[in-house]
Amino acid sequence: MIHRTLRLLLAVFVAMLLASACGGVDSSIAMSGSPGVDSDSPAHDGPTRIVSISTVATEMLFAIGAGHRVVAVDSMSNFPSEAPSTDLSGFEPNVEAILGFAPDLVILSYDPGDVVASLDVAGVASLLLGAAQTIADTYSQIEALGAVTGDEDAAATLVAEMQAEIAVLAGSVQSRDEPLSYYHELDDTLYTVTSTTFIGEVYALAGLVNAADPADPDGSAWGYPQVSAEYLLNADPDIIFLADTKCCAQDVAAVAARPGWANLTAVSRGKIVELDDDVASRWGPRIVEFLRSIVEAVNAIDR
Repeated sequence: MIHRTLRLLLAVFVAMLLASACGGVDSSIAMSGSPGVDSDSPAHDGPTRIVSISTVATEMLFAIGAGHRVVAVDSMSNFPSEAPSTDLSGFEPNVEAILGFAPDLVILSYDPGDVVASLDVAGVASLLLGAAQTIADTYSQIEALGAVTGDEDAAATLVAEMQAEIAVLAGSVQSRDEPLSYYHELDDTLYTVTSTTFIGEVYALAGLVNAADPADPDGSAWGYPQVSAEYLLNADPDIIFLADTKCCAQDVAAVAARPGWANLTAVSRGKIVELDDDVASRWGPRIVEFLRSIVEAVNAIDR
């Protein structure tokens, strides 16, 4: 019989509220219930029917070799391609719809208030993985998934590989007398990130200075301020990274056509980098790919 009311706190990250166009999320790792545990049996084979209502968790699960136990993922979980996509919503999780897949473990990135409790009542374990604020949080979440699925060794290996690749990439950045500045665009209404976010930490590994840091000096925007065109024209970043190529159809031509933007250093010198929105916003295993894109762009600029 699955423990229905046990709430085990695996780890707690720095509390944060992610204020952006997509709203806020909880940043804790919290386990409720005991997936795959029979209170009358010493054996623990781990969950066999996992439902992931989290794009990042989906990527992590498949990366640690637990993908064959995933029976359903939310509609936004588009990577890897073999993930069993459904119409389940990650923004408005529906407990009845989730239970329709007969899960023994549900992984969420957001709980509007009663999802975890309702799953508890139904006797289904859940794991809440909120937004990471640092790269270290990413590693912790991978390890937490490894622990709850029984794939600890694979999770540890993945983390070690990511750390090694990131170290190599960071070490390959060309030295400069003066660091380059950048602007990371989340959408075409000019929401961006500061150095206090996990995205900002990735850029820092490439030796870049964030042009948006002065826009959120007291952290009131939780590291995700909205800036104005005037602000950016004054900041004049050396490189512009577009993380809104999918959501908002932004590209080099669209940016260059914005009033006044042709005078920006990044635009006039052709230093606009079109990123994959998903890779640049998810704190999963593909942060290595994200950093690689940044490093390649930085090293392509003459010293």
